[in-house]
Amino acid sequence: MSAAPASMRAAILEGPGRLAIHEVPLPQPGPGQVRLRLEGCGVCASNLTPWAGPDWMRFPTEPGALGHEAWGHVDALGEGVEGLAVGQRAAALSYKGYAEYDLAEAANVLPLPAALSGQAFPGEPLGCAMNIFARAGIEHGQDVAIIGIGFLGAMLTRLASQAGARVIAISRRPFSLDLARRMGAAEVIPLEDHHAIIEQVKALTKGQFCSRVVEAVGQPWPLDLAAELCAERGRLVIAGYHQDGPRQVNMQLWNWRGLDVINAHERDSAIYMQGMRAALDAVAAGRLDPRPLLTHSFPLERLAEALDATRDRPDGFLKAVVTLR
Repeated sequence: MSAAPASMRAAILEGPGRLAIHEVPLPQPGPGQVRLRLEGCGVCASNLTPWAGPDWMRFPTEPGALGHEAWGHVDALGEGVEGLAVGQRAAALSYKGYAEYDLAEAANVLPLPAALSGQAFPGEPLGCAMNIFARAGIEHGQDVAIIGIGFLGAMLTRLASQAGARVIAISRRPFSLDLARRMGAAEVIPLEDHHAIIEQVKALTKGQFCSRVVEAVGQPWPLDLAAELCAERGRLVIAGYHQDGPRQVNMQLWNWRGLDVINAHERDSAIYMQGMRAALDAVAAGRLDPRPLLTHSFPLERLAEALDATRDRPDGFLKAVVTLR
């Protein structure tokens, strides 16, 4: 590895919908930390609310903030770090990935095998998909509805179909529905008419509805719809990120059908890493291939365009990555 520079380029959000690239000092790893020279970072839909500038958001952000789906090469080791080597390619659970370098706790760094050399590996969302799938308890022979076929919904469609479930994919865009078919969905339904969707799913399941329903949108209407599609004693899995305010739910329906409700989000970094390791195993074994789902690539200087595309979802868009090398 070449000697590290004294500074790096990093994105700083300066206000709602406004960012700039700054030259800032290179971060130095503390005890137990690793510095990574980043190749890229995925763009997460959870960035969109901060990008819009809600009242609770504080500007300017720290350099690289909001980027949490990064991968690259180990560049420097802090005191006491063992089991990792400078030059090793790795994905990491880190939180300032919209920059050329980022720091991570050594326990949150996942070495990548040589077989994946040159392949983008946004470990955090891949790990999320694996953890959500595990908590959903999807089994062979079940009817499973997945509402929202973005990156996460597409991965869950693949995992559920591989498990032998019959997946009913429900999404707004024709592109997403075509993708769901390719990922193994048995049935696809446009996310258009609330009551028509309920009747279609009812007919497909002979009046029983679905034993598992995954809501992967993060908006009120799909959450309401998800409950309607659950069978009695079914499991409603909330995978969408609801960060823009309170939700009202039909508790009468939830009670009457005796639903199990799983809020499939994690905050424990050890569980995140467990999911990332499971994702790496699945990708390395050929069971999952995230490459077709990373549809758009932007250099760091065009991060604002990447965020806008994540919000506006032009035709053919599924997930953006920011390239740093």
